[in-house]
Amino acid sequence: VQLGESGGGSVQTGGSLRLSCAASGFTYSKYCMGWFRQAPAKEREPVAVTDNDGRANYAVSVKGRFTVSVDNGKNTLYLQMRNLKPEDTAMYYCAAASGLACKARLLNGNAYYWGQGTQVTVSS
Repeated sequence: VQLGESGGGSVQTGGSLRLSCAASGFTYSKYCMGWFRQAPAKEREPVAVTDNDGRANYAVSVKGRFTVSVDNGKNTLYLQMRNLKPEDTAMYYCAAASGLACKARLLNGNAYYWGQGTQVTVSS
């Protein structure tokens, strides 16, 4: 099983990026999926977590600016990020969990699988 993120980069404040997370070895439709981020000297935090019915929870700091989506046909998770701010600078990771209460477990950072991360840098 592998998760591979892509789409990170450097943008200016107000810019946009779309992150992708491609999976191999399992089927997204059976999992809860999430995006997390970790900035230097800070703990990893959930950004957006979705269950296998497509219902998403967002961190307060990104609500209204970020949108998580899943393309089950491509087995790919996306994070569309708009109106980026310097405080969004971090390494972004995708993660997956399955089973009972998988969304709640992901929100607590308990994932079965993690990607290797993609860096997002927002300059002012």
